[in-house]
This record gives sequence, C-alpha cells and structure tokens, in this order.
Amino acid sequence: MSGHLAVVGLGPGDARWLTPEAGAWLAAADAVYGYGAYLLRVPEREGQARHASDNREEGARAAAALRHAAQGAKVAIVSGGDPGVFAMAAAVCAEIEAGPDAWRALDLAIVPGITAMLAVAARAGAPLGHDFCALSLSDNLKPWELIERRLDAAATAGFVIALYNPISRARPWQLGAALERLRRHLPAATPVVFGRAVGRTDEGVAVTTLGDADPAAADMATLIIVGSRETRIVARPDGAPLVYTPRAASGAST
Repeated sequence: MSGHLAVVGLGPGDARWLTPEAGAWLAAADAVYGYGAYLLRVPEREGQARHASDNREEGARAAAALRHAAQGAKVAIVSGGDPGVFAMAAAVCAEIEAGPDAWRALDLAIVPGITAMLAVAARAGAPLGHDFCALSLSDNLKPWELIERRLDAAATAGFVIALYNPISRARPWQLGAALERLRRHLPAATPVVFGRAVGRTDEGVAVTTLGDADPAAADMATLIIVGSRETRIVARPDGAPLVYTPRAASGAST
C-alpha cells in the first residue's frame, strides 16, 4: 500500500480558521507529527498516533514523518499558520531532496492555512492593501547582517513589512535592533501593529507608531506589521483605529 504525507496548516489557532481541507487530511491520518504546542490544537482521534517534538527539531520531525509515510501510512505533519511561510513545508521539501528515492515517490500534499500576517492584518484593517513583504527576524538560520540588508531594502522600496519570529528568550535584542534600523528610513509616525496570539483566547492587538514601538510589547506569539510611508491610521470614536495602506501609491495615475 502506498503511503502519503500531508503538511497541514492549522491557521492561527481558532478552529473556525482551520480549512475544511485541512480538517479532512487530519481526520484521515493514521499518525500526526508536530511541535507539541501545535499538536494540542489537533483533536485526538481513536487509533491515531501522535508524535510531538521540540520547536527546533523541524528536520528530524520531517524525516520521521517521511519514514513513517514510506512504510505505507497516511501521515500528517502540522504547522501553525500556513506550512509554507517560515514553516514545515520547506523542511519537508529539504528532507525529500536529501533523502532516499522512496521519499520522492510519496504522494505529498501541502495544505494551506491562514498565516499570522493575514490574521493580524484583518484585525487591524487593511495594512497589507498595497505591496508588502514578510521577514523573519530569527538569525538561527541566516546571519543578522542579511536581515539588516533586507530590512533596509524593504523600507526604502516602500514595502509594508510583516515581521515574523520577532523575539524570544534566546533572541532578546533582535526586534529592538530591527526597529532602530527601520527608523533610519521611515518617519516616526509610521503605523505599527502588534498582533499577539490572534485567533486564540489570549489575543491582543495594539496599534502604535514606529517612534513609540516598544520591543518589550512582543513575544514569539506576536506578529508585527510595520507600515510604509503610505500607511494610514483612521481614528474611530467607538472602536479600534483602522490601519490601512491605500491600494494606489502616491503619484500613480488612475
């Protein structure tokens, strides 16, 4: 019997944001692999094995799931958000590239999910309404100097910037350094959105400016959106402010 592997995006955490396709793959799996905190979001099913591992064991987790699938099992490996955005889909592809031929012959499904920048943007308004990019501030897999160059390029090119993996106990200074870097290129009044645990019970969304943005307001559950020069804040008397980036750039002909 031929096995298959599904790399499943769980979305931000709210069960309403788990797609029907993702739910179907999870229900059909003989075994589910994932970071322990993400496995807790997956309902337990009778007869379905669960294999939890640490957050920094992506390669080993992917290899274990591939080995299991190659034995003929239906296997799912889960990611928070979308599996293709700084997550498990790339780790699985890398293991397939380096691994035995049998892994390349497996049926493979990459099942998309709602990534954090889309969930946070929806809570704030429409900050991603014009051109944007996503950067991870983790320097575990790339040098900090490369992150600095990309921050410079994105800010000077006029992109709204979604910052993933902003800070952790092992990386306490990177977010502060990144914000200082962006202040070289953008006005202090540039809107900034801190979205923490959006879609979960401890959700929090705060709108501030680049000049006032405090790194201490973030943790690893936070996604930060830094606006461009075009991004605006619309005050509302009876609700949270709207943050949006107009679809047309300044000076564009219409």
